Amino acid sequence: MQRTILFLTTLCFSFTSNAQTAIQADSIFTVAGPMISHGVILIKNGKIESVGSADKIKIPAGYKTYKAKVVTPGLIDARTVVGLSGAMNIPADQDQLEKSSPVQPELRAIDAYNSNDVLVKRQRELGTTTMHTGHGIGALMSGQTMIAKTKIGTADQVAIKPLSMIAMTIGPSVSERFSSPGTKAKQIAMVRNELLKAQAYNKKLADKDSTKRPDVDLKLDVLGKLLRGEIKALITANKSSDIMNAIRLSKEFKFKLVIDGAAEAYLLIDEIKASGAEIILHATMDRNEDEMLNMNRESASILTKAGIPVSIESGYEGYVPKTRIVLLEAGAAVAYGFPFEEALRSITLNPAKLLGIEDRVGSIEIGKDADLVLYNGDPFEFTSNVCMVMIDGEVVSDVCN
Repeated sequence: MQRTILFLTTLCFSFTSNAQTAIQADSIFTVAGPMISHGVILIKNGKIESVGSADKIKIPAGYKTYKAKVVTPGLIDARTVVGLSGAMNIPADQDQLEKSSPVQPELRAIDAYNSNDVLVKRQRELGTTTMHTGHGIGALMSGQTMIAKTKIGTADQVAIKPLSMIAMTIGPSVSERFSSPGTKAKQIAMVRNELLKAQAYNKKLADKDSTKRPDVDLKLDVLGKLLRGEIKALITANKSSDIMNAIRLSKEFKFKLVIDGAAEAYLLIDEIKASGAEIILHATMDRNEDEMLNMNRESASILTKAGIPVSIESGYEGYVPKTRIVLLEAGAAVAYGFPFEEALRSITLNPAKLLGIEDRVGSIEIGKDADLVLYNGDPFEFTSNVCMVMIDGEVVSDVCN
């Protein structure tokens, strides 16, 4: 009997995941190219099989068809702590920041990620199909980040990259949580000290004589990956002085830099371009206070016009509901002069490229994952709704039917 049930369950899952689906829409924003009016998307085996205008693509017999006003790629949250920071807002579900030490790059995000948290569901229902999540702000090196789909499954099943970046912070939020470092100069000195250790570790690892190679050190191992260019440093820095500290560190140790938060990045256009740093802007509707005092709500537009690609994040909220939604944050940026197409790109293809997953997600193109969002109107219009969300060709949220 148990074998029969298992067989039927497996058969049902296989049928669902391999379902052939068609989507008809008044407007399809592929992001990879021009908007398609009166378009069709064909999906097979979880991938985009075809996309184009309805007069060129005929829906084959047997395809289940959905209709929408607008379709976009699945949205990508470039930086969040959802899955580690839970909705209950109690110690039992707040795993985004370990406070026993300010330097713990060895902490893996996948070990703390809860794919069943209600906030993952909330993100999914509002169009976020992929998240770059992990350890949060407030420590010099708080831990690692990961990239995951927001669908249901274990952490291992939904992870695209179990290790993406090392989460770091420069600024007052560190000294607020730890007795040492107490000043910015001490913060940078401590970071440099750890990176110098990692340089020495890498050199020993490369020794041709295996007997001279060091024992595995979890902290130095991941920092070694950073210095070898295998992963990036995600440094939260908002004030211009902190951003420059991050740039100096990346130049000294030659690592790939992603500046997170970047409240005063608009003051350092030339310096950021020269450094090659990538930018993830904190939520556009944040409050102008503390280190965010000089935050500019036109930053997304200013940086983009200057030739610096921008990704918009939900970031971290210390209060309930614990997360923002990138769809709404990008919409707010549009209200402050960010062009529609660029705003959509900032929560789709830009973060996909920044995260190195543009071969799978971020745009509606043949062969990519069928991660799609269906709307009943303009995605950035407050009165519009996300009606349906698909991940890997499966309907994971359907609230309009």
